[in-house]
Amino acid sequence: MQTSDNPGWFVDFERVWLAYTEELRLQKHFAVEAIDLKIGRGEFIAIVGPSGCGKSTFMKLTTGLKMPSEGRILIDGQPVTGPLKISGMAFQAPSLLPWRSTVDNVLLPLEIVEPFRSNFKRQRAVYEDRARKLLQKVGLAGYEDKFPWELSGGMQQRASICRALIHEPKMLLLDEPFGALDAFTREELWCILRDLWTEQKFNVILVTHDLRESVFLADTVYVMSRSPGRFVVRREIDLPRPRDLEISYTREFTDIVHELRGHIGAMRSNAAQPASSKAAP
Repeated sequence: MQTSDNPGWFVDFERVWLAYTEELRLQKHFAVEAIDLKIGRGEFIAIVGPSGCGKSTFMKLTTGLKMPSEGRILIDGQPVTGPLKISGMAFQAPSLLPWRSTVDNVLLPLEIVEPFRSNFKRQRAVYEDRARKLLQKVGLAGYEDKFPWELSGGMQQRASICRALIHEPKMLLLDEPFGALDAFTREELWCILRDLWTEQKFNVILVTHDLRESVFLADTVYVMSRSPGRFVVRREIDLPRPRDLEISYTREFTDIVHELRGHIGAMRSNAAQPASSKAAP
């Protein structure tokens, strides 16, 4: 259900500020400030910026794990008042439980999150069939009953993404999900994520340090400033879809990557200058 003041936006941040404690708020020490952001339904966005700029804080606000000190957040037309059930998350570390098989790791959210939890025993066969089909889609056919220690890092991350999607969330949040993988595995997982998103059109918010990754996957890339974090650049990626890896070697692609790198480089250069050199003459 959409509200009258939120026509069509799936994510709507209105002048959001966050300080981690009341004391910090009174001292005007904010982790993120003045966040105004509107994301369309089914849109794939990426957030890039220097380490410590507030990207992960933004993710916590989006999932309802943190409440803003000031401002308002609407997700799917509803005010965020606590942790959301309509989102799935995957991180750099897959964090699979070593004593559970791959398929049982994927099923874990359905065992602990309502309304699936109440029906889990009765619907287990249906849920397990869903999990196995999802694992097959990401190239893990034949590995469903293996344990995490029997999987490569890339395989574990595929299983982690399946676990984030098993309850069919409306929004997928990814915090550096491919950062620990080698370049070839990373690109393979870009394509898997691209295909899943193309098929299901859930919203995606990707936090990454990899500018090529952001340009290849996203509809829009946002550059975040140093702490206190705010969005200082919004770059629509006007490359045609579907995108194959070959596009990452084109002039159009590399020009966008260099443009984004220039924005981040300028922020780093400015931050490195002594205060006296920044002052107006």
